[in-house]
Amino acid sequence: MNKLLISILCIIFGHFLNAQTQNILFIGGTAHIGNGTKIYNSAVAINNGKFTLVSKLNSNIDTSLYDTIIDITNQQVYPGFIAVNTTLGITEISAVRATRDYNETGNFKPHVRSLTSYNTESKITPTIRTNGILLAQIAPKGGIITGTSSIMNLEGWNWEDAVCKKDDGIHLNWPKYFQQSGWWAEPGSIKKTDNYNSKIKEIEDYFNIAKSYFNSNKSKIDLELDATEGLFTGEKRLYIHANLVKEITDAILFSKKIGIKHIVIIGGNEAHLITDFINEHNVPILLDRIHRLPLTEDTPIDMPYRQANILHENGILFGFCYQGDMEAMGQRNLPFSAGTAVSYGLPYDEAISSLTLNTATILGVDNKVGSITKGKFATFFISRGDALDMKSNNVTHAYIEGKKINLNNHQSDLYNKYKSKYQVK
Repeated sequence: MNKLLISILCIIFGHFLNAQTQNILFIGGTAHIGNGTKIYNSAVAINNGKFTLVSKLNSNIDTSLYDTIIDITNQQVYPGFIAVNTTLGITEISAVRATRDYNETGNFKPHVRSLTSYNTESKITPTIRTNGILLAQIAPKGGIITGTSSIMNLEGWNWEDAVCKKDDGIHLNWPKYFQQSGWWAEPGSIKKTDNYNSKIKEIEDYFNIAKSYFNSNKSKIDLELDATEGLFTGEKRLYIHANLVKEITDAILFSKKIGIKHIVIIGGNEAHLITDFINEHNVPILLDRIHRLPLTEDTPIDMPYRQANILHENGILFGFCYQGDMEAMGQRNLPFSAGTAVSYGLPYDEAISSLTLNTATILGVDNKVGSITKGKFATFFISRGDALDMKSNNVTHAYIEGKKINLNNHQSDLYNKYKSKYQVK
């Protein structure tokens, strides 16, 4: 058998060779289900990549049915956390242009897909998994319509092997109502954007063309417009990046007018000011990185930390995201963002939901992942401490679709290397 044929067979059967087939039972841990509930002294079993048992540990469980039993007493079990709107896997070093594969030329690019650019061998990814983040929505950047994102498991031979949901939605950068000069350390003056309305008109014209194409007989295929079809059928979500009250309200009303089935607001810095409006239109929010400065001078200094609880108290479906220049590497801090929100009033189990089931529901993958539920994919991790606490978090086991993940990474390898070199003998 020649080398080429061997390589092809390895690719075809690689997923099956690495699939988890053992019947494993984890006993004694506190299981945070992901839906706002938890089970003390739990029994969680996995087989063939899925959860087969989720219950309280009791004498009725026949332990002889399991190949392996792992005692995790005094440890915590969580569904895999989900990072959203990130360039993880399509960028490596922000300062090196050759490693940035997330921004194509042009302003309207719905047909640009992050899926096929995703690099499963990124050195950043293992550092993210160390903190329990096991899935990510990989999204392109740049322009008005940046492109189409996909949801990936953070483990796999290649993008075909790692994909959880292909082409889940299209990302739209809504025009900014105000522009601020300076930078975060030395912010300058703020002034109203002169061409705000004309930019909205440009977006509206584009989507009217896309809608006309959707309703046509499509005698001639347009790859660019064809990518928008799922927005009108409900197969894709429109992720609108907007922060101010004016931007959020205009974006929601525009989407309803055009006839887009599912929309999500990413950012939402002022979403807490229009909770009734958001509830009226049933729009979920993916909150921007809360470890940031207030949006304006007259915004309370702790508002970014309190905002999540305000949305929770008003019944708005929300999750967390971690945007910014270093967003790929910064995803490791996503759980600690939720931990900060807990310190400012958000109930702990609601914070877990916002990283798991809430986010999975917003992304449309809650039938597969997001909670420790019988029949769902066994994507979860175990920690000796609180996964939302930077000091006590210590992930000891992680599984993606039942496959155990190696928790070593480049940083831990360097730590152990130099620790042994300079350790006092």
